[in-house]
Amino acid sequence: MYNSLTMTKIRVFLFLLTLVFVGVFGVFVSYYARGYRPDFKALEKGTFRFQPNGILVIQSEPTGASVYIDGELKTATNANMSIAPGTYDVEVKKEGYYRWYKRLTIEKEVVTQATVSLFKNVPSLSPVTFSGAVNPVSALDGTKIAFSVLPSKDVGNDKIGLWEMDTFTLPLGFSNEPKRITDGDITGSVYEFSPDGRQVLLTMSNGIFLLDSGSFTSQAEMVNVASQKAAILSEWEKERNVKSQSQLRSLPQELADYLTRKSADFVFSPDGNMILYTASVSANLSDNLTSSLPGASTQKQERNLTEKRSYVYDIKEDRNFLITESPASLSNRQTPALRWMPSGKHILFADGAQVVIMDYDGTNRQLVYSGSYIAPFAFPYSNSTKILILTNLGAANTTPNLYTLTVK
Repeated sequence: MYNSLTMTKIRVFLFLLTLVFVGVFGVFVSYYARGYRPDFKALEKGTFRFQPNGILVIQSEPTGASVYIDGELKTATNANMSIAPGTYDVEVKKEGYYRWYKRLTIEKEVVTQATVSLFKNVPSLSPVTFSGAVNPVSALDGTKIAFSVLPSKDVGNDKIGLWEMDTFTLPLGFSNEPKRITDGDITGSVYEFSPDGRQVLLTMSNGIFLLDSGSFTSQAEMVNVASQKAAILSEWEKERNVKSQSQLRSLPQELADYLTRKSADFVFSPDGNMILYTASVSANLSDNLTSSLPGASTQKQERNLTEKRSYVYDIKEDRNFLITESPASLSNRQTPALRWMPSGKHILFADGAQVVIMDYDGTNRQLVYSGSYIAPFAFPYSNSTKILILTNLGAANTTPNLYTLTVK
């Protein structure tokens, strides 16, 4: 009986000890997950306590880049770091790529995440066209480019006409070469894509023609739709407005009102989470248009809007960032000077004699091309690895061609 009672007491003791251990361990894990770490300086003085830290998560493309905090190498990307609350200079570096830098504010018990895209500092340039390319225009979704090849002594009749190329990269074995839409001399013509990119409206001196962007139609087969032009453009505008209004309905009323009545133009990011716009009227954008999120961007924002400056508004985080202080075209839908990269996190800026890629908040302006090119004809590929530019490589008397610039 004595042994039985003793064993019962031992079992109860072990059970209680287990509960205490599990409870203490659970509290420790909970605090650890929220960024708390033991304060070793206090421990040296004989006091044990948890220091409330924040978590910094840095992911990069490509992976394997080095992360520096206040100039000190800490870890590689795609890792979590527990950091005491404060403001830090964070750099991400990888050989062969431009460095990425931001000043980040870390808050206790908050996860701050940075997704970094690194761009090559020595991009490669490859020709896409060889017979010249004139007036390239982009489909609204950026997946197609149309351009003209005009008659000259060095260009055969089998090359002149209107061409189309896709801006996405196909698997090996599949052709991604430009395709001719129509033949003949189209000097001085104007053309634009339909909202879905499936058609091109070609305006020539002898008529107006609606072409299938995915197939070839000879000039002899083209049908003049001059009498239908107004109706076609009206229908296309309705399609664009339906999409635009659908996106605007999800915005705070004040912001939607400003975009529709007081901005020169606006473009949603590919994922719909941000808006690139140019102010046509100076105004103040109210704070707290949407609920703030923990771990939101800590970059400097600008809510005092100035006429002719371009901004990006982050819908999820209610942050507004200045992109350019000087006028930059958004109004030309098919060849804007500012356009979203397909990632939705970067902006391509065709600025005069150079091409810049920047983060959506205006930081990390990477000069990816500074040679001679025909501005603003710079278009991103759908996978963000390349840029298509129009250039004659500095040869003034040479017809420019389209080149790909590999940036990732």
